[in-house]
Amino acid sequence: MTRFRPCIDLHAGQVKQIVGGTLDSSTAELQTNYVSQHSAGHYARLYRDHGLQGAHVIMLGPNNEDAAKEALAAWPGRLQVGGGINDQNAAAWMKRGASKVIITSFLFPEGKFSQGRLDAVLAALGGQKDHLVIDLSCRKRGDDKWFVAMNKWQTITDMEVNQESIKSLEPYCSEFLIHAADNEGLQKGVDEKLVERLAEWCSIPVTYAGGGRNLDDLELVKRLSGGKVDLTIGSALDCFGGTGVKFDDCVSWNTKQGGY
Repeated sequence: MTRFRPCIDLHAGQVKQIVGGTLDSSTAELQTNYVSQHSAGHYARLYRDHGLQGAHVIMLGPNNEDAAKEALAAWPGRLQVGGGINDQNAAAWMKRGASKVIITSFLFPEGKFSQGRLDAVLAALGGQKDHLVIDLSCRKRGDDKWFVAMNKWQTITDMEVNQESIKSLEPYCSEFLIHAADNEGLQKGVDEKLVERLAEWCSIPVTYAGGGRNLDDLELVKRLSGGKVDLTIGSALDCFGGTGVKFDDCVSWNTKQGGY
């Protein structure tokens, strides 16, 4: 059943909500919806206290490791962590308390998918695919095509997100995380076509993020996906300075779905 999944997005050591398409190396171009006065640990404890499973902590660029560690320490074994994960540090993040590690850019050297790198990450995790989430965050090209985007969603890779690519990756991971980068942080609604396709293509859990505005969007994703796709809402949440939806209402929505 579709669930609300929370997030902790870290940028320069702070919890922020960012317009995804502007997330590049130039701070002049960065558009930020919200910079929290609270620490990553605060949000981890908030999710812990409300039993919100499956939250992801994403390190967007450098200088975020201490904040991520703080979040993991606040709720050990319950938060997924991503951003800069590779075969050299994946196991270390599990030891620091991550429930799973999330990987994207490492799999695409120079924008081209590497099966060898995926094998190396899985080997570093002792072959336990239950500890691995593959992030296929993407940007839309044309009316009905999406391609994986890496390097803070600025580089388009050679991998189209479609049934073929999904099926080829499912044997190596326990779930997918997919940010629609063109929608991320804009609060203009979800990519309905992508949500429908993900429900058709994926046979393992998948979380969609990007454009979520309110409780109606949770109902929409539930209807479009037949309850197969979870939704992350970020910028619209009151706990991130938004006005679209109350955090407590999302918690209540999950409870009504029997998700916990």
